[in-house]
Amino acid sequence: MVFEFASEVASGFSKLSLVDLHSDVYRNIISIQQSQDLFDDLSAHPEDWLAAQAIEMEIKPPHYQSNQTIIHRPFEEAEWFNAIEWPFQNWRASRFSDGSFGVWYGCESVETSVMETAYHWLKGFLQDAGFENELVTVERKIYQVRCDAALIDLRPWCEQGCEHHSELMHKSNYHAAQAFGARVHHEGHPGLMTLSVRREGGQNVAIFNPRLLSQPRYDCQLSYHLRGPEIIVEKQPGVALMRFDIRDF
Repeated sequence: MVFEFASEVASGFSKLSLVDLHSDVYRNIISIQQSQDLFDDLSAHPEDWLAAQAIEMEIKPPHYQSNQTIIHRPFEEAEWFNAIEWPFQNWRASRFSDGSFGVWYGCESVETSVMETAYHWLKGFLQDAGFENELVTVERKIYQVRCDAALIDLRPWCEQGCEHHSELMHKSNYHAAQAFGARVHHEGHPGLMTLSVRREGGQNVAIFNPRLLSQPRYDCQLSYHLRGPEIIVEKQPGVALMRFDIRDF
């Protein structure tokens, strides 16, 4: 399927194709909460937990239910809100939004999500607070979230050599991308697939409609450590999953 765009917002852009996505994407959020059993504070007996869980599953709305083993299931309402709903209820400016509507961002891999969030952690909170030269640690949570949608495919426009690459994929100036996102949102398109600015070869999705997302599942916990000119990312204490020089940002 092909769209023809011709406007001031998307000047020169034409033949927008769709990508039919039906897969999990990774959502990376700040969190220090740990998963726990829902009912272990009500009784000391595991059989009572199972009975309470069975009742809870009967009355729980279907979109809150998890495919994980029930006894290890985290607080589902909180997981759903944190992994999916939060950006749609807390609007803020981002690459494809000027702050007048919410956009949910996910990545094709944990590594891409790390690079994306580490950049915003450094350039946003740390520099705004004057902490970029301190020793700082933050905890992050990774979720896998199912996405089923026909997304506008921006990847061909983002390739090096495309005449619009510098505008749409600028590392710090989001004006052109926000204007494009505003039109996509206004016209009711569900979302976009684009290349990552922060990690070569990485891919991101920008979702404008929460109904396209489902089945949030906890994947792992990560720790980001700012140590001088480096950010070190750990999945296990003392074992670096990724490390990179912040001067490359």
